[in-house]
Amino acid sequence: MRFPPRAARSGAAAALLSVLLLGGGGTLSAPAAHAAPALPASAAPSVLAVGDICYGDLPSEAHDTLDLIEQGGPFPFEQDGTVFQNREGILPGQDAGYYHEYTVITPGSPTRGARRIVTGEEYQEDYYTADHYASFDLVDHTC
Repeated sequence: MRFPPRAARSGAAAALLSVLLLGGGGTLSAPAAHAAPALPASAAPSVLAVGDICYGDLPSEAHDTLDLIEQGGPFPFEQDGTVFQNREGILPGQDAGYYHEYTVITPGSPTRGARRIVTGEEYQEDYYTADHYASFDLVDHTC
């Protein structure tokens, strides 16, 4: 299975992501504002539906999954690394193939459970869901 590369996030892209996803109080300079197209008004509710979570607040199994992603596997389930379609429309709209999903093991569950990490193409663009895509939190790797 081929896993997508995770490109380094530039300062301008990180600032734009912070403002768009987290409602950051920072302002964008003119060059950064042109770094990515503006989201259509229809995407705004979806972007606001994404919360955030500190890396340290994730369950230990999510840390294990993130470590496996960084290492390129091997993964415990054949579905890990497959394209996440974003059918729920909660994550910011992107081209098909932008997002990939990985299982976060749920202790005691006889199935894959409901917990996942969904990654974007940007470096450390990781979303955690504990409720099988009903909500997402962008992982803040700095805390």
